[in-house]
Amino acid sequence: MGITSNPARRRRRRAGSAVTAAVLGLLAAAGTPALAATDGSAGQSSGISGSARGAHGANPLPMGISRLAQGSGRNVAITIDDGPDPRWTPQVLQVLRKNHVKATFCMIGTKAQKYPDLARAVAADGHQLCDHSVDHDVTMDHKPVAYQRQQILDGKAMIEQAVPGVAVTYYRAPGGAFTPDSRAIAVAGGMRPLGWSVDPKDWSRPGLPAIVAAVEEKLPRQPTVLFHDGGGDRSETVAALKEYLPWLTAQGYSFTFPARTTP
Repeated sequence: MGITSNPARRRRRRAGSAVTAAVLGLLAAAGTPALAATDGSAGQSSGISGSARGAHGANPLPMGISRLAQGSGRNVAITIDDGPDPRWTPQVLQVLRKNHVKATFCMIGTKAQKYPDLARAVAADGHQLCDHSVDHDVTMDHKPVAYQRQQILDGKAMIEQAVPGVAVTYYRAPGGAFTPDSRAIAVAGGMRPLGWSVDPKDWSRPGLPAIVAAVEEKLPRQPTVLFHDGGGDRSETVAALKEYLPWLTAQGYSFTFPARTTP
């Protein structure tokens, strides 16, 4: 009849406490803060709050995945994934510079480590930095919390080593596959979980018309748009940015970064 016995409820509470203790212990080992649970959507398995203060005591960071651009009007956030890449990142930077656009670059830790000059060039142009894990393991959401923690925090450290003194303010899960635990770890490390609201699937090289059509049609409010400067041939991405950025400007959009401290 759907009524659970008291012993069964106690067993479930003990199991939940064990999961909470495990995650809190991992975060404590990383030197990151844990807070009381307030976000029901994110605290189910981790027992960590729906918001946490950043690494430097900044405004509280929501646990939810950011999919909106900052601002309240016709604002758009451009995000660039999977670099830095010695062939494509300079071309993407050139297009952004020509169109006076600041973007958010979601870097893979091992690539930032391999190409620190490119990572520094991104930061020098005023773009935001985002941790995209150590090596873009798209299956990490199915792996233990300790592994997720290593991928997130070591990826952040690699980017910080490549670009000393520049904050890594977002974390984007490989393939967008977040877990409650990965979001908690990111927030405790001072990074807002970052998603997207427009995906032209440029990584699959569908052709320039398909990419442009995907990003120009039915734009949601304050869109966060996903592009790539790594992971393969990105010539179609560069060509699409050359068309798309002036089109956005003509439509009255302003370029900004993804929302960080608001839902």
